[in-house]
Amino acid sequence: MEGFHWERAAAIVLAAGSGSRMKQSVKKQFIPVNHEPLFYYSLKAFSDLGIGGLILVTAGEDMELCRRLLKKYTFSSPVQIVEGGRERYHSVYQGLRQAAGYEYIFIHDGARPCLEQSVIEETALCAAKYGACAAAVPVKDTIKLVDGEGFAVETLERSRLWAMQTPQTFRYDIVKDAYDKMFESPMDEGKVTDDAMVVERYSSCPVKMAMGSYRNIKVTTPEDLTVVEKYMKEIYGDHEGDLK
Repeated sequence: MEGFHWERAAAIVLAAGSGSRMKQSVKKQFIPVNHEPLFYYSLKAFSDLGIGGLILVTAGEDMELCRRLLKKYTFSSPVQIVEGGRERYHSVYQGLRQAAGYEYIFIHDGARPCLEQSVIEETALCAAKYGACAAAVPVKDTIKLVDGEGFAVETLERSRLWAMQTPQTFRYDIVKDAYDKMFESPMDEGKVTDDAMVVERYSSCPVKMAMGSYRNIKVTTPEDLTVVEKYMKEIYGDHEGDLK
């Protein structure tokens, strides 16, 4: 892709969550979908584009499991396994510390397995042009702002509302500096919901919305798995082989 050097970029794939809302004995990032663990598909999508490095962030107790699972696969990009932290933003920061030396960073939720290469490429182009961007889609529903008791206060203008997704893609220096500043002033810790929010608050670089995909959903509840299995077959077809 002209204007973007994949070998200078790394992808941080987050797979450190507990997945408590899935109500399963297996953490959601390890649940088999079409015979492969959920997080595999994110690594594959980035690797197939020839990205310079993959950083899989997982919980300390799951690092050995990840090593064992990854032995089954051959990726074109080297994979590092990094221990995550207590909250999502701690895990991102651990990944960023391992990514020093890369020019661009993709940060992606491992629980979003329906990641299409066109979405990755769109965020890459936007990051190269603007320095900071995030995959997102325009909302389809009417959104109401409500008060503390659940009564409607305001109907928000739908044409200006976007639902955030990942990957969120940045020049490394922009996102690393923003995270450094946040941890130096921890008043916002616990309030951070995505990486774009960190860059919005702790840098002067505006975050560009890059068109995502309505198929790029995050697996949160058991019902999501049925939808994901359908989307995965549309994207990859039937994948043979059992999880070992």
